[in-house]
Amino acid sequence: MTRDEILKLESYLKKTFRMADIEVRQRPQKDDSAEVYIGDEFIGILFRDDEDPDDTAYQFQMAILDYDLQ
Repeated sequence: MTRDEILKLESYLKKTFRMADIEVRQRPQKDDSAEVYIGDEFIGILFRDDEDPDDTAYQFQMAILDYDLQ
C-alpha cells in the first residue's frame, strides 16, 4: 500500500471507531496490506483488493482469541 493509502485508511478508522490511538503501519516486504495497531498492540491487518480495476476495496481482518474475552 502506498503511504497516501495508509494515511487515508488510518483517518477513516480513527473517525469510524472514534479512537485517536489507531495507527496503520506498512508491513515489511508486503505491498498489498498494512498492519493496524491501537497504541503498541497489534489488532489486525488491512488488505487491499484491487482485482477489479474499476473498484478498489479494503478488508480489515482481526482475530479475537478466547482468552482475550475473559
